[in-house]
Amino acid sequence: MSQYSDNTCYIEKSQKGDEAATEELIRTNYPLAASIARRFSGRGVETEDLVQIALIGMLKAIRTFDISRGTAFSTYAVPLIIGEIRKFLRDDGLIKVSRVNKKNCAILMRCREEFINHHGREPHTQELAEVSGLSEEEVLQALDSGRPVASLSEPVSEDGDLTVESMVEDPSCSIEKAFDRIALSEALQRLPEQWRKIIMLRYYRDLSQQQTADILGLTQVKVSREEKKIIAELRRQIV
Repeated sequence: MSQYSDNTCYIEKSQKGDEAATEELIRTNYPLAASIARRFSGRGVETEDLVQIALIGMLKAIRTFDISRGTAFSTYAVPLIIGEIRKFLRDDGLIKVSRVNKKNCAILMRCREEFINHHGREPHTQELAEVSGLSEEEVLQALDSGRPVASLSEPVSEDGDLTVESMVEDPSCSIEKAFDRIALSEALQRLPEQWRKIIMLRYYRDLSQQQTADILGLTQVKVSREEKKIIAELRRQIV
């Protein structure tokens, strides 16, 4: 029996209140949730905490999955898991900081103050590490987590043209792109056959509207009009 069939069987039981089936689904799909959670590591949140949030997304997927659609459960679950993690990370617009980093940051602030009072200057990273008993890496992580969160629209140049947002690449970019590809793939499957052909020729084979029209026996104007309708429909389904 395939994993798809196994998931379907257990999902039916789980949605009817079978807790054992739910536990089995969590167990078999745990690697998927953990893999997604690890992609978001390095943001001041313990990986174990991220995995727990991912499992909440997994549970939501189990409860809301529509077996009749014939979609693989993992395809449906991935965007829900990602959404749950992103919601957690962006809650109240703040970046959550791990308890360890918060503790280390408090220690470093005290050590810094004592160092300045004694030496009359700011300590170097190595000096902070020595007086605090932390490694240089731990010092850097703690100090970074203690910095105020900057607005993405905050200007970093005098003329205001350069902003934080323009200088920072989102670490979750590849994940979000994967999420978008999954959503787009499902939306394309729901389009009429001719619309799917237009998308395939225009965006996968990179043909012009006239070349697409010649292949499908349409006019260039018709292809142009249909393309606008297709894009509007895809946006409606995905957004």
